[in-house]
Amino acid sequence: MVNVISVDVALKAPGKKVWEVIRDSTTLFPKILPSTFKSIEVVSGDGKSAGSVRQINYADGSMKGVTFAKEKLETVDDGNMYVTVSVIDSELLGFYKIFKTTLKVLPGVDANSCTVKWHIEFEGVSSEVPPPETAKEAAVQTFKAIEGYILATA
Repeated sequence: MVNVISVDVALKAPGKKVWEVIRDSTTLFPKILPSTFKSIEVVSGDGKSAGSVRQINYADGSMKGVTFAKEKLETVDDGNMYVTVSVIDSELLGFYKIFKTTLKVLPGVDANSCTVKWHIEFEGVSSEVPPPETAKEAAVQTFKAIEGYILATA
């Protein structure tokens, strides 16, 4: 059975700028959050369009036993600031049959704010496998780091 964990994160940064950073995550995430992202490499495609495959190499100890995640960009919609990514290789797949994240950047109450809606669809290999709460915590930390980066470089 597929389960879902969701979180909405309000940011004090323009949605368009947040989306630009997310779209350039291959380059920017290791700079913005080196304590989590050791490197991100494009395996196939351009790393930005649907069908592309990237490998995220996590900083030592940052993801509790997960050293890497090879992910496929399933859907990328720049007009609606929306992306869906599936993990296709990782230690995570020893615990989860399905591990798919979706995020959408929505306008905020003014031009200098937005909300990132993030959710993960997952299915454990057994009913004893706990929900991936660490992934949710990492997502929130990443979005807050994006906000800090945008405010610092404005």
